[in-house]
Amino acid sequence: MTVRGDFKEPARCRPDLVIGREEPFGAAREQLARGGSVLLHGPAGIGKSTVLRALASEYGTPARTVLRCSATESESHLPFLALADLLGLVVDEVSDKLPAAQRTALESALTGRGESTLQRDGLALRLAVLSALRALAAKGPVLVVADDLQWLDPASAELLGFAARRLGDTPVQLLCAVRTEGQEYDRHLRASPPDTLAVRLGALSRTQVSALLDHRGYTGLPRSIVRDIHRTSGGNPFFALELGRALAENPTPPRPGEPLPVPTSLRALVLNRLEMLSDEARRTLLVASAGARPTLALLHAAGRENAEAETARAAELGLLATEPEGPAVRFAHPLISAALYAEAPAQERRAAHAALSTAASDPIERARHLALATTGTDPEAAARLAEAAALARDRGAPSVAASLGLLAARHTPADGDPGPDEHRLQAAEDAITAGEVDLARDIAREVLTRATAPADRVRAWMVVIEAAGQALGEVDTVYPQVLADAGDDPGLLALVHYQLAWRGLVVEGDFAIGREEAAHAAELAARSGDRRTELLALAFQAQTETLMGHPDAPATIKRALKEPQLPEVACHHNGAGATRYRWLIMSDQLPEARSTVSALLREVRRRGMVESEVHFVRLLAETELRSGHCGRALDLARESMRLARDSGIGEIPSAVLDSLAEASGGDVDRALALAREAVEQAGQVGDQMYVSRGLTALGHAQLVAGDAEGAVHSLRRVRELENGLGITDPARGRWHGDLAEALVRIGEVDEAQQLLDVAREHALRLGRESVLALLDRAEALVRAARGERDAAIAQLTSVQDRLAKLGYGLEEARAAFALASLRTGRPGPTSYDEAARLFRRCRALPWVRQVEQAAVANPVEPIATPAASEGLEGLASMERQVAALVMEGATNREIASRLFISVKTVEATLTRVYRKLGIRSRVDIVRLAAGRRAK
Repeated sequence: MTVRGDFKEPARCRPDLVIGREEPFGAAREQLARGGSVLLHGPAGIGKSTVLRALASEYGTPARTVLRCSATESESHLPFLALADLLGLVVDEVSDKLPAAQRTALESALTGRGESTLQRDGLALRLAVLSALRALAAKGPVLVVADDLQWLDPASAELLGFAARRLGDTPVQLLCAVRTEGQEYDRHLRASPPDTLAVRLGALSRTQVSALLDHRGYTGLPRSIVRDIHRTSGGNPFFALELGRALAENPTPPRPGEPLPVPTSLRALVLNRLEMLSDEARRTLLVASAGARPTLALLHAAGRENAEAETARAAELGLLATEPEGPAVRFAHPLISAALYAEAPAQERRAAHAALSTAASDPIERARHLALATTGTDPEAAARLAEAAALARDRGAPSVAASLGLLAARHTPADGDPGPDEHRLQAAEDAITAGEVDLARDIAREVLTRATAPADRVRAWMVVIEAAGQALGEVDTVYPQVLADAGDDPGLLALVHYQLAWRGLVVEGDFAIGREEAAHAAELAARSGDRRTELLALAFQAQTETLMGHPDAPATIKRALKEPQLPEVACHHNGAGATRYRWLIMSDQLPEARSTVSALLREVRRRGMVESEVHFVRLLAETELRSGHCGRALDLARESMRLARDSGIGEIPSAVLDSLAEASGGDVDRALALAREAVEQAGQVGDQMYVSRGLTALGHAQLVAGDAEGAVHSLRRVRELENGLGITDPARGRWHGDLAEALVRIGEVDEAQQLLDVAREHALRLGRESVLALLDRAEALVRAARGERDAAIAQLTSVQDRLAKLGYGLEEARAAFALASLRTGRPGPTSYDEAARLFRRCRALPWVRQVEQAAVANPVEPIATPAASEGLEGLASMERQVAALVMEGATNREIASRLFISVKTVEATLTRVYRKLGIRSRVDIVRLAAGRRAK
């Protein structure tokens, strides 16, 4: 089919594309914009056609002519069919431009009339296709769009390849897609123009699959179900959408331990080769699909005597992946296993599980298979499942424990002891630990529909409240109900008042209320002997006192750390260990803070505590950022953001920290976007504390970006919010210096001084040494603005030394930068070199760029010798490459990586560059280049 340049694809194509396809789509766009061709490749259902349509829509507009074909398997035997699709509607437009022999050959191929064939007049036909494309291109750019190249009829494919290889500079671009497995696209690439870029589309991440499902209307799916969809689909968007559709059409969700329902469309797609297996081989594969980690030994133990031969045959048919080493039996795609299981009758599934319940070596697996082989209530099966859940919990697999707990509830008689709801509540609490908050909330709500015992009801309400995360305002109506259920039981009331402490902080925005409720909860818990709640409440009380600058904070921390401790509380992100970390980092004890949070992170990972892991990865990133390790902090912050988005836990705090890390060591535009996202989301859920934190990050990013007015606006709001929250410790947000610096930049010097005076009073009272240094750094800028330059220089010199001793590498570098700015234009050497060196040591790339720009804008007296005046032309090739990368702001390690040389070689090369040009540092290279550009 031929389409003119105003061709438009349906509007719905583009939104799907941006989900998980930003990088390959961007690469393809750049290639097409340069005038090149693109070959998209990947397995079936991976989204090639979607990307192809969107690119064709975008790049079909500037093209005068769009030639399009889309082949199908059923038509691949018809010769010249694709050629007819491409050229059928334009043959009249170009036929008079072709020699007679070529015209006859092309018309014959397109119409099927006459005696001309590819075999008889092959050269004439090949030349005719090439000439036709050139004739179209003479009138304007041509875009050839071909989908499913693997189904192109061989005759058309040969003709298209012949022309593509000979187009040269002719303005004809090819945009094609082909189904491949692995990297098997070479044959199609050889038939494309020489400048063709091969772009592989891979699997989507779990977050991307979730976004795709939401976009298509399959919303409200529990995260555990989304996780199963991602695993079963292997990240294939077509498979994921089909599974989502099947779930949406199925009113009954799969029970715990059961695989997802696989729609008939997918079963036919992946199981068409199953008919070539014997019945016994199919039963063997069914047992393998039911097992968690199937091996040949396990299949033998489950009674499959001919497992080797049967799995070998399945591998020949592409149902199993060949494993030359190792005993694992692995399906070629997770969907094959799921479809095979879904296809089997219920009786055969139970038989497979029954065999595995005795064959599996792991007690957890044996219990799971016993449950899936059993129908109705069975006290023995329920007991074994409860024991297996406890074992999974101890192993650090709370998600597995939750699944087993629900199976135990299903097989527990109504009058059992413990009863079904006891198992369900334990499963809900395990799901909270695993980060599966949707599942936990659903279980708790179900229990509340029938539970009458106060303890069960309060316990279920606690799950509902915890599942709300930071959106506590959304469950505000729960508190009167749970207080009524608790009655006058001190143990139950302790649970309620602990949650009211969080409400006071998050919803009311009042630290004093939070502290009071936490202290009351700790007292009630101690009276009832509930050590877990007592420890959590004391940790919360200590945290609020720390942030408030309350004098009782150290004593409360000691009470929270007093024995006996509970291991699962000690490492909890709301436990005493986390509170102690916060005290350490606010007290400038960075090495001890790092070791503390690192140990906590190791322990929660061992226990499978996903929510705590998200928080501790973020806190470790914060520690590295304070220490000036910006590259490491950025990696950890991005990891925390990925974990938060995958689990739906702690997204706002992770976005705040990621913004701070990006502003210091990454992309300032991304820092601004993340901070705005955090402020918006915190405002939506009514979390005033994190509105303040988000605005702190936004103000910092604005300052780094050079937007002083924006920074002042954001940070003034932080000041108002923290005054309302009752926060007096300036070490909490450390924003005061940034606000004062921004105020100086816009000329509000008096306000800056007043701010610094108030903050200094609190910092002196609490002994916050690093905060005092930051306030002094900002005050030096105030003095400089008032004309007291010598005093400002002396103060900054002292500040830089103090920050270096405290271990705040990035803040030390900022002090050196401010010092260099004040010394600009004075006799003697500039200190921009020192600031640049310190920022590079921190990998603070946005700051490195600022220093280099300042150095160019404020040049010192020329120090170049005659050799320098000759510019860079006199350097050797490697020396020029290294110097060019220095001008881009690359570090020695980055230069080494890009040029495939060692860091020592880079250092030696730079030494030669300095000697040849008569200069002393990297900044002098930038100045020299800038001077040459200005001439």
